[in-house]
Amino acid sequence: MGVYNEQGPGPREPEPQRVLIKENQEECECQAPLSLARGPRKLPPKRGINEKMFVVGGWTQDDPSCAVEQFCPEYNEWRTATYMVNSRGQVAVGTLDGQIYTAGGEDKVRCYSSVERYNPDTGSWSTDVAPLSSPRSGACLVAMDGYLYAIGGHDSTTALNTMERYDPKMDTWSKQPPMLTRRTRAVAAVLESHLYVIGGNDGDMALSSVERYNPVDGTWSICAHMLSPRENAGCAVYMGHVYVAGGKDELSLEVSTAEKFNTDTMRWTPVKSMRNKRDNMSLAVFNGSLLALGGSDGDTNLKTIEVYSHDTNMWRHFGSMKSKHPGGRAAVLC
Repeated sequence: MGVYNEQGPGPREPEPQRVLIKENQEECECQAPLSLARGPRKLPPKRGINEKMFVVGGWTQDDPSCAVEQFCPEYNEWRTATYMVNSRGQVAVGTLDGQIYTAGGEDKVRCYSSVERYNPDTGSWSTDVAPLSSPRSGACLVAMDGYLYAIGGHDSTTALNTMERYDPKMDTWSKQPPMLTRRTRAVAAVLESHLYVIGGNDGDMALSSVERYNPVDGTWSICAHMLSPRENAGCAVYMGHVYVAGGKDELSLEVSTAEKFNTDTMRWTPVKSMRNKRDNMSLAVFNGSLLALGGSDGDTNLKTIEVYSHDTNMWRHFGSMKSKHPGGRAAVLC
């Protein structure tokens, strides 16, 4: 996917032609189609042809660019999008009502409570969103029933079990029942009207534990543990299962392993490992395909993408993003 490829083209994938990209453009301006005799593979249009995929943020002291880019499927190309107003690492990224939200995060000085919102129609970020109740980094941000939920994270001192809910109509955050476990750098997913919070770190070690929130009665319950502890993983709902991949294990080693959760059996089962170790990565479902994007293998931050085949239970290389996004997150708008 795309022409910026740090490991070469995927299997049987010809080297694509480079296209000049405008820097710091206000939105994705796909100016001219690629002219390729045999262009790179494109994702099959299995679902919403109007889906838009972004990778947002990614910040370290060594790499503070905090870039934002969008994939333009009509040109099979990643393009620079408008940067966030405030550059932050470990920022939570979520989507609601066709817009992208970023919450919290940190830089080398402090944690943030501020929230930004991206409008894909105007290609601009706004900061006129109510802040979180307190500064936090490494939180989860997911949408459920028309609300955004910010879950866990840390406040520079301790891991948190707090959860708050954003009402976009009132532009307010309200405290919700706290988790049973303190978690930062966890992942979250919504499936069958329940919110799952998975893994993370409690301040001392990586976790394999999982808990589920029922918004009807406002209660948390313990679910089956993952097969292995992990923090900073990627997570997505795909084909009726919750998939989790990558991250770091209890020894703080980057992993390539993946697993999926079946809500009917309430069990985790292994999935074929990715081709690369990926800490601080993203999993995203785009045009019906499950993608693993970016992350770090322990030596370098990656731009590469892998795509998963459910039929063969295999991952294969699928091109690269334009920029590295250390700790950035993918967001898909429908």
